[in-house]
Amino acid sequence: MEGHVLGPVRAEGDGGGRVSGGSKAAALFALLVTSPNCRCSRKEIAEVLWEGDENAGGRVDRAIADLRKRLGREAVPHSGKSGYCTLRVSEGGVDLLRFRDRVARAEGLSDPERFEQLGVALEEWDGDEPLSGLSESGFHLRREEVRVELMAAVCARLDAAWKSRKEKWLREETEKWFERAPELSQVFGFYLRSYSDLPEHRRERLIEEWTKRNGKPDADLQSIIDEVRGVAHRPRGTLLPPVPNQLPGSRRRPIGQDELIRGLVESVCEEQEAGNLALALISGMAGVGKSTVAHHLARRLQERFPDGVLYAGLNGFADGDVRPSEPDEVLDRFLATLPPYTTVTGPESKSSALRSALAHRSVLIVLDDALNAQQVLPLLPGDGTCAVIITSRNDLLRLQSERKVLFRKMEPLQEADALEVLQEKVSAKDRANHARAFNELVRLCGRLPLALVVMARLLEGTRPLRTLPALVREMEEERARLDTLHLPEHELSVRAALNCSVRVLGEEARLLLWQLAVHPGPSASWEAVMDLGRAVGEGARTDRALMELVAANLVERHGDRYRLHDLVRAFARRYVQPGSDEEMADIERSTVRQVLEHQLHNVRACDRVLAHERALPIGEPDRVTVTDPAEPGEAMAYLDEEYAAVQQGIRLAIGQGIERYQWLLSMALVTYQWRRRLLDDAMKNLVYAAEAAESAAAPADCAMVYRMLAGTQWRLGKYDSAVGYLHRAVRLSKEDPSEEGRRSLARSLHRLGITLRKQDDRTGAEEALCQALELYREVSDLVGEAAALNALGALHHDRGAHDQALRRCADALRVVERTAERSGLADVLFTLAKVHLSRAERDEAVSLYRQACDIYREQENWPNEDKTRLLFAEILVSAGETDTAVRELERVIVLRELMGGEGVREVRERLEGLR
Repeated sequence: MEGHVLGPVRAEGDGGGRVSGGSKAAALFALLVTSPNCRCSRKEIAEVLWEGDENAGGRVDRAIADLRKRLGREAVPHSGKSGYCTLRVSEGGVDLLRFRDRVARAEGLSDPERFEQLGVALEEWDGDEPLSGLSESGFHLRREEVRVELMAAVCARLDAAWKSRKEKWLREETEKWFERAPELSQVFGFYLRSYSDLPEHRRERLIEEWTKRNGKPDADLQSIIDEVRGVAHRPRGTLLPPVPNQLPGSRRRPIGQDELIRGLVESVCEEQEAGNLALALISGMAGVGKSTVAHHLARRLQERFPDGVLYAGLNGFADGDVRPSEPDEVLDRFLATLPPYTTVTGPESKSSALRSALAHRSVLIVLDDALNAQQVLPLLPGDGTCAVIITSRNDLLRLQSERKVLFRKMEPLQEADALEVLQEKVSAKDRANHARAFNELVRLCGRLPLALVVMARLLEGTRPLRTLPALVREMEEERARLDTLHLPEHELSVRAALNCSVRVLGEEARLLLWQLAVHPGPSASWEAVMDLGRAVGEGARTDRALMELVAANLVERHGDRYRLHDLVRAFARRYVQPGSDEEMADIERSTVRQVLEHQLHNVRACDRVLAHERALPIGEPDRVTVTDPAEPGEAMAYLDEEYAAVQQGIRLAIGQGIERYQWLLSMALVTYQWRRRLLDDAMKNLVYAAEAAESAAAPADCAMVYRMLAGTQWRLGKYDSAVGYLHRAVRLSKEDPSEEGRRSLARSLHRLGITLRKQDDRTGAEEALCQALELYREVSDLVGEAAALNALGALHHDRGAHDQALRRCADALRVVERTAERSGLADVLFTLAKVHLSRAERDEAVSLYRQACDIYREQENWPNEDKTRLLFAEILVSAGETDTAVRELERVIVLRELMGGEGVREVRERLEGLR
């Protein structure tokens, strides 16, 4: 794909499709390119492209589909359930991204090299208006942001030219830019410098005219004015030699952090220009690259602080026997470099002396690897135009509560940036040949920069690239992973870095970290984490322990969920031991039981809302917090959040052979899986559930498992397998003569009947359904009775006996309306609609289809809603109601994308034929 946004917006996909001009597809392309990580929520898209329209959901879906059609599925992949649209851009595929990459590469270069590199970056822009051709008001701010970014690069190149003494080029270029952007103070400053030989009266007239138009010069421009006038002026304090410059030698370029650094530079400059102390705190887990970013940020800001740079490594989380630096020691070093070189004693006096020495200076201070706020607070200046950059593995909550802080938390890298770190010294050919292995290593390193650097060093030093598959296998073994990522001879070790973070934790935090590693993951809700504390006693302060872990960046918080980085999980499982071996075994058993009990009761609470008629022998909750969804939407939303964790819980129960959860948790989850069409997952779970139920459950309960297996096979279109499972369910149900056994037999026969109908065995289907109907009436199961009547109505409809079908469905409707079973009601309405349509009663059919669609949507039953809306759209087309049919098909496309994308193309082709 090749795209352009630094002028008229246009793009061409690999398949030849194009977007251009002011189309919504072009606007969406530009919006994604100018958004972080080329990713936007549907809500953001609606707000920019259809500002003020609260019902733009369908338009958003059409715009995404249009862009995908034009640029290809690789560029605009299906978003699934995420609610986000993402643009996948190949390396160098869009002019703005090429520009940004080249600007980033210019950082840290010498002035002549920076001049050349910025020139290459600016070749992407021919001076046109960015994002031109887009009229949506939501692009005004983005256009201005891109324009500012471009002009910042222009000014940076002018600066590099000035420092490289390219006088001829500078005169020509500043004249051009002063004509185009005379209001910019930086451009005017370079113009004055380039034409410093102007007669005094002409120079002063220029300055006067500029000031009238644009206001008082800022500090930087005033310094240049004073410079060309020959006036010695220090707007930020008096320069007293010597100027300290304690920043250590440059580190490697912080890949993937350009946006973070750019944002901090802007924020620090804003605070400085306002006359305030700028206090930037960069936190994040061990190995995420905080120090590298801080060093790079300091070099970017260094020129703005003419009175020097102070640096202190605070050793807050140093390895080995190195103790954290005392504030008193750091104060001694700082005061020794700042006149009047005071010799006061005592921490408070030294801290006061530092504030006094910095009161009229503009100094940048870097405090690297802080342990806590107590270590940092004595080292801070008072008010003024100094700035402080602090890095810590801890969020320093006390510091944030006492001072205004520019707080940034660093996360592991995006996948593309992680690959760049790993492959920095790998040829393009080798990257292509080993692409799969490199991608696997990025995943296994958790995109953590330290782990990636260790891996890159391994490949650079000792491991030939042909051993990559073996290296991947090593990393897949969790117990061996941290050994592989341990290179003490190079002072590179993920294990050592994590150990330094863990060893300062309190006892309860260490225990909770270990319990979270036992939790199967990938994430847990607040309630689930709090319930972990109950596994070791009611007195545990789990909330405090969790707060400590989050503040220490050992637990990641994303919205309302908490998770461990994979490497932290591996470390905690192997190296964190909050008790003796015997105690650990007991705590692990209690923790696993607590995790699975919490999941079972919460999934069952949702399942009760989704499947009222199903009874599971779970019992009452014991010391676990249970959700209480009021309606299906809440239940499905809860399970959407918890699904990955519950699936891991089932794997944990299977792995440890805990039969109670192996079958009950799988059964409680299956209705959700059917409605989200996660049928492969359901099948895998239920096979294990059947094995456990055979030895742990009563015959009627075991029959229920086989009915769920049959229902899953039925939805996969495997009717022969479904019949086999149902015969087993019938036999098991007959073993139980109780009322519950009779109900189980009715349900098994019912499912057998509708499956035999799918096999065109109408005689066998009717016989099974009539037996089921009799049994449902015998045990007073109204929901089952209505469902059996509805199935018999569908069977009569198949035979063309429409009057008989109508009577059966009408009976079913009367029965189901006496219950609260909304899904059963929708099923009856669906069958009734088909019958009325066959009787040429179209208006009645349309009304019934519409009602069924609404209920299926309310119940979040995506497969049934999809099927019903597709049939409904066909009727609307035949009735000439094309616009309404289009809306129905648009919803079908959304549903199919949510269910994995199968069948989307066919529906889209049908839709395009109607437009």
